[in-house]
Amino acid sequence: MFPLTSFSDFQLLAPLQRALAAEGYTQPTPIQTQAIPQAMAGRDLLGIAQTGTGKTAAFALPILHRLGKSGTTRKPGTCRALILSPTRELASQIAESFRAYGKFMHLSIDVVFGGVPIGKQIRRLAPGADILVATPGRLLDLIDQRALSLRDLEILVLDEADQMLDLGFIVPLKRIIPMLPKKRQSLFFSATMPNTISGLADAFLTDPVKVAVTPVATTAERVTQGVMFVQGGAKQALLEAVLRDESIDRVLVFTRTKHGADRVVKHLVKSGIEASAIHGNKSQAQRERALGAFRSGNCRVLVATDIAARGIDVEGVSHVINFELPNVPESYVHRIGRTARAGAAGIALSFCASDERPFLRDIEKLTRLPIPALPLPEGLPADAAIIRESQPARPAPHGRQGKEQPRGGRPHRRPNSPHQRPAQAEAGAGARQNGRR
Repeated sequence: MFPLTSFSDFQLLAPLQRALAAEGYTQPTPIQTQAIPQAMAGRDLLGIAQTGTGKTAAFALPILHRLGKSGTTRKPGTCRALILSPTRELASQIAESFRAYGKFMHLSIDVVFGGVPIGKQIRRLAPGADILVATPGRLLDLIDQRALSLRDLEILVLDEADQMLDLGFIVPLKRIIPMLPKKRQSLFFSATMPNTISGLADAFLTDPVKVAVTPVATTAERVTQGVMFVQGGAKQALLEAVLRDESIDRVLVFTRTKHGADRVVKHLVKSGIEASAIHGNKSQAQRERALGAFRSGNCRVLVATDIAARGIDVEGVSHVINFELPNVPESYVHRIGRTARAGAAGIALSFCASDERPFLRDIEKLTRLPIPALPLPEGLPADAAIIRESQPARPAPHGRQGKEQPRGGRPHRRPNSPHQRPAQAEAGAGARQNGRR
């Protein structure tokens, strides 16, 4: 097979090629090169690739090509292709991508999710949709109200499949799958795929092609990572000290809980640092306002929970700060994938308290890379720092008990500030985003 070096090599329908040219897309990414031909051939597929590598276009383009070529018309109250997403924000972004790629095609594209009145969604779906992007909960609401049927579905996509197949979504997913026609095409895409989840995926796929363009759970190569060891009670002071650095243009801060996100925002605002929170307890209007202000640059700091890591696609995020380390190591990969997008570079800082050391070890085991320790900024209390880790005591000569020796200790200060944006970030800042997410 000849190398696929241009989108024109895929022999997509002319309206699709016209839309890609209008978007400025020329060269496909590795996941697109490997996944699009298989999807166009009708194969089931399990695609693994880092965030920001173009997974959305890898499934959107084959779907638009197939539906546009078939000549089949949609029926009332049905959809022909269903894309399931774990978050409202991600669902909206996927729908926007479909509309951009399909803008010269006569296909109906809709998106439904919770947090907004269901009545308008019911009315919109009455004539049916060619492509429907949905969150599982709202999809089941529509099905239960007999506003939607999946009997004529041709293509199913699970985006962020590891999250969709995890405990939080597996129950609604097991309700949805039996409603689908047995004869269908299924496409699963994710940045991480633990073995236990991979087994579940195989149960939903038929003789799938597996495409992995990077090792599973590797972190973005252009992300400079570091960890600061700090007492839990000093994290807020540390965050404020880091954010005083004016080189941090746009920063995402992650917490483990919704209430924790609100507390961080409250403290930052009190200290004169503009910040907003986005999480499941916020209304859809609040989430959209916070994300819009962050995207426009009116709000420099956005504090989010892990679920939002799957749905924030904002260009120019210079830093990701893990205020609290995630207790699920795969979430770390998704968190730091919010920076270093579209060819740019980025920084990922993690604050690690004593009780979070097991989480750090799990992350380093998953990514197979140690995260360098960084010094704390000047001005913090002397007792804020903690030693990274201690080695077990070694037996002393002649049976004497030796003292426990610290490993690592305080790292040497780097020539540049550890949270200063790298110079190479500017080199990639203008790179064109080929459907990247």
